[in-house]
Amino acid sequence: MSDTPVKQQSTAAFYGQAVASFAVAMAAATLGIVRLHADAWVRGFLGIAVLYLVTSAFTLAKVIRDRQEAGQIVSRVDQARLEKLLAEHDPFEKL
Repeated sequence: MSDTPVKQQSTAAFYGQAVASFAVAMAAATLGIVRLHADAWVRGFLGIAVLYLVTSAFTLAKVIRDRQEAGQIVSRVDQARLEKLLAEHDPFEKL
């Protein structure tokens, strides 16, 4: 009676595309900063800013994923309680 959702997994091609996209973006940003006609401290500041942006993006993605997984767990616990209550209920029993 219980419908357990199938865990969705990414394909190897999607994973490879995500890794390649990240690598290309980081390489392009690094190359752009290195070849920028500016003082070393400006390039250093931009490098630190890019690294901070990347770590913030990873943290945000993890927080969103954790919140979604926690919501699914609460939903499944509530569904299990409801199913148990319905299974134990006898409509013909005298109150």
